[in-house]
Amino acid sequence: MTAAINNNRTKLWKRDVIRSVDFYNNWFLTFAPDAYRSARNAAIDRVDAVLIQTKNFSKITEATLKRNPEVLGVLRMATAPPIARERLVGLAGVSKNLVEKMEMGEIPKRMPPAILDADLKKIISMIERLLDVDIFSWIKDNKTPSATIRRRAASIVADRVCGAVADPIIRKEQEKRQLAAISAYLNNLGYKYINPKAVDDFRDIPAGHYSYHFNVSVSVGSNNSVNIPIDVVIMRQSAKRGDFPILIECKSAGDFTNTNKRRKEEAVKITQLKNTYGKQIEFMLFLCGYFDSGYLGYEAAEGIDWIWEHRISDFSKMGI
Repeated sequence: MTAAINNNRTKLWKRDVIRSVDFYNNWFLTFAPDAYRSARNAAIDRVDAVLIQTKNFSKITEATLKRNPEVLGVLRMATAPPIARERLVGLAGVSKNLVEKMEMGEIPKRMPPAILDADLKKIISMIERLLDVDIFSWIKDNKTPSATIRRRAASIVADRVCGAVADPIIRKEQEKRQLAAISAYLNNLGYKYINPKAVDDFRDIPAGHYSYHFNVSVSVGSNNSVNIPIDVVIMRQSAKRGDFPILIECKSAGDFTNTNKRRKEEAVKITQLKNTYGKQIEFMLFLCGYFDSGYLGYEAAEGIDWIWEHRISDFSKMGI
């Protein structure tokens, strides 16, 4: 167990918050547009493919949706106005589970074929009724669009698709950045990455190794357990048999509101971990962005410490 790193350095919190916000904003302005642009280009290709599959939205069939159920997400964004999943469920009067599964690229396995076909017909009917004919003007003109016109329409729908998932796009890039920063730091010290599938239990990670996205089993109630995901697990080079690795939760945020709304999540994790493995378990946060003194104070009160991404060298204070 290491001494406190940052949770007791209250005089530095204000300065660190400012530096962390600046770090995040600089990253966002430099890299986020490229990440969004890349996602948008991929979305244009996806929408264009759906247009081709459905003969420019003139032939949306149950067979098409069964073969490629994930196209439903594109179809929702092709209406006027674009409709949310829940709204489509209500308007079409279909199963919520069906819509959610389809957008994950699946068809519910236990859904009776007759009910499935009936619900797909309802979905198609609603989509066709609400299609944005101002974008797909060829529909009302009963014409076939050129590849250029079709691609232009696809770009409009792609903007809607990306607008609906802009936050997940940025979150994915944030995670990649944070994991890359930790990897670079550890690799420079001689640590080696190990695939989580190669180890059954997080306590069995060899000394001097680290892993990502590791499921750690914790007790909940009597005789019950669940797996909680841990972003980074690091076994010190100096670790001896029976020592716990360090568990790291990566967090990057672009505003203060959401961080304070979700601050209880880490408190629940540390409680579950300590109840299962004892007080010697080490659970840390790796922070970048908008984490104010209110958030930091809450986490400190729960016994949680953290390392700032803008001062990653603090890992050295943990014996890494």
